[in-house]
This record gives sequence, C-alpha cells and structure tokens, in this order.
Amino acid sequence: MSTHSQFSAPETLPNGKVTWQTRGGVALVTLTNPPANGYSHEMMRDLDEAILRARFDDDIQVIVLAGSGEKFFCAGADIAMLDAVTPGFKYNFCLHANETLLRFEHTPKLIIAALGGHCVGGGLEVALACDLRVARRGSGRCGLPEVSLGVLPGTGGTQRLARALGKSKAIELMATGDLFDYETAHELGLVNRLFDADDESGFLDQALDFAADFTTPGRAAMSVGHIKRAVQTGAELTLEAGLAYERELQAKLFASEDAREGISAFTEKRKPEFKGK
Repeated sequence: MSTHSQFSAPETLPNGKVTWQTRGGVALVTLTNPPANGYSHEMMRDLDEAILRARFDDDIQVIVLAGSGEKFFCAGADIAMLDAVTPGFKYNFCLHANETLLRFEHTPKLIIAALGGHCVGGGLEVALACDLRVARRGSGRCGLPEVSLGVLPGTGGTQRLARALGKSKAIELMATGDLFDYETAHELGLVNRLFDADDESGFLDQALDFAADFTTPGRAAMSVGHIKRAVQTGAELTLEAGLAYERELQAKLFASEDAREGISAFTEKRKPEFKGK
C-alpha cells in the first residue's frame, strides 16, 4: 500500500531550503533548492533543524531524506556560494556541515536516503551519513568529483567513503573523480536497494513503503534505532569498548515494553505488536 499520498502537507523549514512532512512514524525531509538541490549554509541549517525535530518527536521512528524534482537528489555544495565567500566562512560552513551530518549518525532513529536523480559531491557525502540508501534505477549517477575543482570531498567524504568501501577503493574513486550509475553503486555496496519506477513520485512511494517496514507495530523501532547506534558508534571504538557499549544498549532494550512484548509473543507463538517503547 502506497504511503506517499497520505503524508501531511509539506512544511517549509525556516531558511526555505528543506521541507518537512510526516505520516505515522515516518518523517519525510526533502531538499528543496532547484534546479539541482545544491546545499548552502541555509540548507544545512534547515537540515539541522529537521534532524533535531525528528530526534525530539517521540512519534517519529524513521526519517527519509529525499531531493525535490526528477533530476537531482543533490548536486553538492553551491559552488557559486563558495566562490563568493571568505576562507573563514568556507571553514565554518564545512564545520557546521560536519556537525549536522554527525547528528544524523548520533540520532537513535533510522535515516534512509532516497536517491532519485544525480547524487554527486556533497550530495553523496550527505547520503553517506544516512544509515541506508535506496536509489531509483537508471535515474542518475553518483560520485565524489571534487578533485576536478582542485579540492577534496570536505563534508565527510574522505572519511565515510573509506569506512564504507575500504581505503584503496575510496582513494581510487576520489582521486579519479569518476561518476558511476546506481547499479554500480549497488554492486559496490553504497546503495542497499534499487527500485524500478516510472517517475520520481513512484520511486518515492516505494522508498516510503520501505521506510514504513521499520516502524511499529510490525517492527520494534526502538530496537532498530539502537542497532543503528551500536553500529555507528561501536565501529569507531575498540572491540572491547564496542562490546561494552552494545551491552549498555541491550540493557536499555531488555527494560523496554517492546522487548517484553517480543519475547512474550515468541513464547506464545503469536505476532508481536510493538509500540516503540
């Protein structure tokens, strides 16, 4: 059953570059800066607002991040803006973008990037900060071509791509600046699922249905969020420290209503009804 048509009317966030919609336990956050959804400091501030809003809203269990229009998820940073500002602004712009994308990883709720159209440069860096990535087959290309501008992927690309693909492959892709289609991205493991759709609306319906699979009552959303946090933080720790962190998260889950429901449902041979508590 499609969920897209049942979302609330889009609300434009304060800086006018991101819209916010909800449906049940899913928040749809859309980059809205035509024609290419290039991001600026204003867009990053709106993204910051969106992730904080989702974090504090107990009704939101999963966040889907999409781009408006058919042609672009996000073409990266607004190059004209970068050309016009001072080096000090550029540094603080990158610093704030790093802080915003770290919020993605620190928030104990699943974040899914829905990649329709091209996703290049900083757009891919934003997508790499999400937990899962789904893409519309044949809709565009992705990659980190910053080397062609004489710079490096400076919104987390060098770090997150290396963690996703290993150092050697990440260096190759960034040093060549090659762009590749979503089928190749799927083969590399950068994209989790490929969806076939006639248009962007149909693709978004599929992405939102996929996101809804991680919400209550069918899925223990609190458990999903803690799995995300265990991996995102634990992968940066020593094994012993990661195991200790995992135990702390597990202890919280064992004390939850959903764990009691899941264990009871298993022993009683019935389907669990999770509440996200």
